[in-house]
Amino acid sequence: MTVTLEELDREPYALLARLREAEPVSWVGVLDGWLVTRRDLALHVMRAPETFTVDDPRFSTGRVVGPSMLTLDGPEHRRHRDPFAGPFRLAPVRARFTEAVARETDRLIDAIAPAGEAELRRSVAGPLATATVTHALGFDDADTDAVLGWYDRIVAAVTEITAGRPLPASGREAYAALAAALGPALDADPDTSLLAAAASAAAGGLERERVVSNAAVMLFGGIETTEGMIANAVLHLLSHPDQLALVRAEPSLLPNAIEESLRLEPAAAVIDRYATADVELAGAAIRRGDLVRISITAANRDPATFPDPDRFDVRRADARLHVAFAHGPHVCIGMHLARLEAHSAVARLLERLPALRLDPARPAAPRGLVFRKPPELHVMWTRS
Repeated sequence: MTVTLEELDREPYALLARLREAEPVSWVGVLDGWLVTRRDLALHVMRAPETFTVDDPRFSTGRVVGPSMLTLDGPEHRRHRDPFAGPFRLAPVRARFTEAVARETDRLIDAIAPAGEAELRRSVAGPLATATVTHALGFDDADTDAVLGWYDRIVAAVTEITAGRPLPASGREAYAALAAALGPALDADPDTSLLAAAASAAAGGLERERVVSNAAVMLFGGIETTEGMIANAVLHLLSHPDQLALVRAEPSLLPNAIEESLRLEPAAAVIDRYATADVELAGAAIRRGDLVRISITAANRDPATFPDPDRFDVRRADARLHVAFAHGPHVCIGMHLARLEAHSAVARLLERLPALRLDPARPAAPRGLVFRKPPELHVMWTRS
């Protein structure tokens, strides 16, 4: 079956459905690896780091930012992840961030409300994600525009590598600039800076360079996937007036609507693993060292779990069975914070911007090979 990068970037759903039905572990030449499209197989691969590892020098994000919790398995993975994990558990996130995220959301909406129109990705979703994750790490003096610029170039570099192209110099330069900017936070009081705490003896003394790598991964994930999560949720709701009407009539449906949006269009479309041994998976003869890519998009639309999988249904009872935050030892460390931000942003946008709707003159649609979201999300509302 012919697979093109263009189709994976723009409209992958029908292609992924055909692959899942005919050959759920397929060799895809343009990706130079296997593509897993069935949900049960995706879960198996994500739960088996001894067979399908991230610890490989070809791992795209590792080539940009170096070794981190994202690119290591086993004890080294835990050594890198554990110093950051505590503040991102559910109870600490709710206690520390609920009010702060609400305030920042309202501040961003205050800035756009008088205009009656805006591009939401970079006026609300991106700045909210940036402000929240930099605050979480103790990087409060960060320049939002500068961080977003670095992150754009790092994301672009990861996408280039995934597409089989060389690492662009712009990716290296962006990471170097970010690393330099993180210096003051590393030297701050460990009681006020998670980055300084991660490097402290009490946390096991993670090397300074590795603290920076992990901070880059958390910034990268905390901005990219959260910005995409918010933009995709707004797009889904505004594109489905019947579902939006249900949420407006019954606001308690909003959390499930966010989960359904994550299922239908996960912000991270694929994740990578590498085979550590020869193994057979659903009839595919995978060789040691082969790249095995998991299509989160395809797994989340598997009809064996999700009936009528291409439909956006805010009342879907099993929406939370999606794997948008991955699974196993590499489940997203920031998923509770991302959910909190998305709930706050979408709720306040709907509450505060009367008759919020898509701009018909500038249509939006998600796209992206690795990370999927609308490049721009232009909306309008009735000015009060």
